[in-house]
Amino acid sequence: MKLNQLTLKESIDALDKKEVKIEEIYQAVDQACEAENSKLNIYLSTNKEALNQAKAASDKPLRGLPIAVKDNFCTVGLPTTASSKVLEGFMPTYESTVTKRLQVNGGIIYGKTNMDAWAHGSSTETSDFGRTLNPRNPEHLPGGSSGGSAAAIAADMSIAAIGSETAGSIRQPAAWCGVVGLKPSYGRVSRFGVVSMASSTDSPGPLTKTVEDACILLNSFAGPDEKDGTCNQEKAPDFTSFLGQSIKGMKIGVIYQDVREIGETNEKLLKELEILKELGAEVEIAQAMDPHHAIGVYTVVQRAEVSSNLARYDGIRYGNDRSHFGDESKRRIMLGTYTLTKGYADKYYNLAQKVRTLYLENYKELFSKYDVLVAPTSPSYAKKIGASFESAMFGELEDMLVEASSVSGLPGINVPFYHDQKTNLYLGANFIAPMWQEEKIIKIADAFEKNTKWNSWRNK
Repeated sequence: MKLNQLTLKESIDALDKKEVKIEEIYQAVDQACEAENSKLNIYLSTNKEALNQAKAASDKPLRGLPIAVKDNFCTVGLPTTASSKVLEGFMPTYESTVTKRLQVNGGIIYGKTNMDAWAHGSSTETSDFGRTLNPRNPEHLPGGSSGGSAAAIAADMSIAAIGSETAGSIRQPAAWCGVVGLKPSYGRVSRFGVVSMASSTDSPGPLTKTVEDACILLNSFAGPDEKDGTCNQEKAPDFTSFLGQSIKGMKIGVIYQDVREIGETNEKLLKELEILKELGAEVEIAQAMDPHHAIGVYTVVQRAEVSSNLARYDGIRYGNDRSHFGDESKRRIMLGTYTLTKGYADKYYNLAQKVRTLYLENYKELFSKYDVLVAPTSPSYAKKIGASFESAMFGELEDMLVEASSVSGLPGINVPFYHDQKTNLYLGANFIAPMWQEEKIIKIADAFEKNTKWNSWRNK
């Protein structure tokens, strides 16, 4: 096995036992990137000092291992573009809280990964620097907006990665690339230094090879931050402490079984969930509020916040002028501004927020009966190249099954639950829990992963 194919936990253990050297791991990752990056277009920039920095971090929790970082996290010494030509060549003067903590804990930023420009999309096709391809099948998309980070894991071009989610942008590319993606509760991780998309739902989180890796990485940057007023000020738990625990007696509600568009995917998921019953969990069909309504809620709220957040990019204070915005950004700015205009805010924005509250109430009712809810992460397999240009609502439709939990601030995790050998593509299951209760989805996801055959690293 090549060293770039090691999981984060395997890498740490191998280094501790002196079975490998950090130089050898970097050499393997470098070779993978040299062979594949020009084709897959995963990294927009790489850290030339990564190995030197790694050697000085050997005694820290992450041991100097290479971590891929989505290009919307501000990083000193590396450009941050959010994959938009508005910020082409922009060098931040300060570090995001996530990447600063990552480095304090011995994680090395190997490179900045491609994404949908400004995180506007679910395909990584709206990037101003070219689309990223899915390493599992290059004729297909990796999803988005954290498509570059998910692809970096699927291609073994990093040991672990960081992304951000507004509504599906961690979990959906994780599903399409056959990797693990964990979206923490909103406010569990600081947003300071992350290029804002929709500030009321933006959530940084890990994209990794296993559930265990996600917990290890999340431990390195979760927790209170005085620089972010929306961040939970309570100390984050040790997420690895929830691994390997019994799920006997846990109640799992399977939602969205009545959504017509995902009938075949649902059938496969129900079959795979039988393993949880064998492990002692109770699994039953639950009735949840129709996810189709979440499309409108998310579209209106997100566009409104986009129009506000992108107003700062005027080419005067930094970056290039507004003529450099791509078509998708322009559409979102215009729609967001429209829904906030006097006379229309009540009709659209305020109504969307009321429906958002209905989702919160619906989840409250569901979690009075169930510990965890589960549904497919995405309606189907990764779409083919160019698919995102066929529909103005492509992203919202592909993220339909996760949008409600995102606008409600809930934690969720994607784990692979099926692999199609003909196309080499994966389907993902999304486990969600009440806010601040990540331990529940970690227990379930870890048990599912360890007792099924779908994780390509655990079962290599």
